Amino acid sequence: MTIPATHPAPTPETAPASPPDAAPTVRFGDLRGYLDALEALGDLKRVQRTVSADLEAAAISRLSSERRSPAPLFERVADVAPGFRLLGAPAALSAAPGKPLARVALSVGLPASATAAELVEHLARTRGAAPVPPRTVAREDAPCKQNVLLGDDATLDRFPVPRVHEFDGGRYPNTWGIIVARTPDGRWTNWSIARIMMIDGKHMTGLVVPAQHIGMIWQEWVRIGEPMPYALVQGGDPAVPFVGGIPLPPGVDEAGYIGALYGEPVDVVACETVDLEVPAGAEIVIEGHLSVGRDAREGPFGEFAGYASTETSMQPVYTVEAITHRDDPIWPLVAEGRPVDEFHTVTGVGQAAEVLAELRAAGLPVTTAWSPLRAAAHWMVVTVPHDWRDRLPGVDSAEFTHRIGTVLSESHSGRATAATFVLDDDIDPADDTDLLWALATRIHPLDRSEAWYGFVHPLLNCYTPQERAAQSGPIVFHDGLLPAPGANRLRHSSFAQAYPEGIRRRVLDHWDD
Repeated sequence: MTIPATHPAPTPETAPASPPDAAPTVRFGDLRGYLDALEALGDLKRVQRTVSADLEAAAISRLSSERRSPAPLFERVADVAPGFRLLGAPAALSAAPGKPLARVALSVGLPASATAAELVEHLARTRGAAPVPPRTVAREDAPCKQNVLLGDDATLDRFPVPRVHEFDGGRYPNTWGIIVARTPDGRWTNWSIARIMMIDGKHMTGLVVPAQHIGMIWQEWVRIGEPMPYALVQGGDPAVPFVGGIPLPPGVDEAGYIGALYGEPVDVVACETVDLEVPAGAEIVIEGHLSVGRDAREGPFGEFAGYASTETSMQPVYTVEAITHRDDPIWPLVAEGRPVDEFHTVTGVGQAAEVLAELRAAGLPVTTAWSPLRAAAHWMVVTVPHDWRDRLPGVDSAEFTHRIGTVLSESHSGRATAATFVLDDDIDPADDTDLLWALATRIHPLDRSEAWYGFVHPLLNCYTPQERAAQSGPIVFHDGLLPAPGANRLRHSSFAQAYPEGIRRRVLDHWDD
């Protein structure tokens, strides 16, 4: 929505939205061009002192996210060859004044000043666009092939693999890279993010959840009794990890979605040892196979809900068979935890875009959707236009909320959050001041809600241990819609709505007197 000029000044995180059909204006072919753009915004800090990959780099990154400081680029890392670098907080909230979502916006082709509403609209619109398949380039034209390590030379011990939290089960090579995997019949190639822990220089293990895309593809390889070829990609075009974190429907190729996002194909190059293609501008690519059994213990790891975990599980093993990398490679790092960090800015925004696209596809009048960043991806807010009753004759707010629940209770994105709040669009759901006021004053403490039972995300901290183990429980839809106009409809007791236009204009004209 567009906030009226007389609305109280928005918080920095929620600058007024411009028209939702704003066209993409920015494209980066690799991580380095993106970092140049952040530096031009004053949103990149080059850390010149020597920093350890063992907790110290992650601690700086964590504090950077919590304080909304420029993204730290660690240019001297202990115990690795000169030139090997780490990047913290690659898509956290920005330190650029008035542009809090700059890192997210620049990652998907929008200007740094883009708002929450523009981001969600852009992603939802791309969901309905025709995919643009990737373009294969020659090996000599792919920066990720500048260095090729095979056999014993292909070891993670060469790299600054970070330990992220003190209580983690080990060092985590993957917190912001994509896993490239393909079904045995070749019909679906998936790019997705899942955490991966280092066992030793030649082996890793990581979460392979059956309900997630990496788990779906792995199970197909298990059924034929063959290890799954994979490629783990670090760095490259910033849209790659962003889209890897969006919950697109099964069967959708992320490479084609990114092409549609930009209106031009992504450049990819063939791997060295497996039949997969990877983004040509990647910083580091690790190749190998994933075992058919759950052969190693993974975890614990501090996840997006913001709490220290004590849980471990048996997971498949990634063998490392080849590594290619650019000169002076940059390894991105996300110090995941309490909001706001990359899980919340990327997965939350992506889930909101999917929710918006699904509700509109069902013919429901919806203004926008938003996953409140500080709610750690546990909540979703759906706002609806003032004339929704005219568009749905004879439907009351309870039925409207029920219809929203009917759609989202059957969708992956809808079931990925525990609570969805349906509100009028007189509030901006990305403005925490607006949202907290609306939730406190429009959501009944007991009534006007409906629970839908079924799959729930096992990492949502609000569920009981039993529900999380079973991955089954309720998601709840709350009807927070106001009465119809003329039926005790409430106006805001605010500067915007409690005073006539002439008085407001006079006050504003003389505000600095």
